[in-house]
Amino acid sequence: MSSKTFPSLNLEQELWAAGARFVIGMDEVGRGAIAGPVAVGVALLDRQDARVKTSWPDKLCDSKLISEKVRNEIVGPVTEWVSASAVGMVSAAEIDDRGIVAALAQAGSGALAQILENQELRTQIIHDGAVIILDGSHNWLGPKASGIDVMVRTKADRDCVSVAAASVIAKVARDDLMIELGKRITGYELEGHKGYASAAHIAAVRNLGPSSEHRVTWLGKILADESTTNAVSD
Repeated sequence: MSSKTFPSLNLEQELWAAGARFVIGMDEVGRGAIAGPVAVGVALLDRQDARVKTSWPDKLCDSKLISEKVRNEIVGPVTEWVSASAVGMVSAAEIDDRGIVAALAQAGSGALAQILENQELRTQIIHDGAVIILDGSHNWLGPKASGIDVMVRTKADRDCVSVAAASVIAKVARDDLMIELGKRITGYELEGHKGYASAAHIAAVRNLGPSSEHRVTWLGKILADESTTNAVSD
């Protein structure tokens, strides 16, 4: 029997019952990578959209719990199922310049700004109310984002359908970008590990040095360890 936990609409339904018309799931992807951007996905569910209140795409759950193949299979149906969605990204250079927490806030705000470009939706959110469910234990977005209340929930990507949807949408978007970067920046196999610190990736950084897509401020220990190793071997 699978130990995988599938999400529900329980929290979203509580928020709808409390008066909010819109629930916006939000999750980040790529926070712990040493190369590539950090991405934040948002998935908006409208209480008045009958499709989102009855069922959701099969296999939808936290993107970390499903394979790349399954994520690619379901991202289309998930994107069509939610009432609105977007992904914001902040580059490795900006992460180096501003720090990861500020980068997360910028990416999240950017994703929200994309869905709020729809003036009708923006007006409805102001009039009918919305709540953001933010995965994690720390509110890196701020108490209000674009005037919308933020609820922080640990394991929301596992437990809440809206956040699981945001997780999958963001993960696939970032993975697709890393695959493209891997074609352009050779030698690091970015298309395989997607910028995370695999053994092969660390070895490539030590051998080639960082690329333009690496978070240089995150590489100190990796490069220092290599310098120590070389000094000992010399």
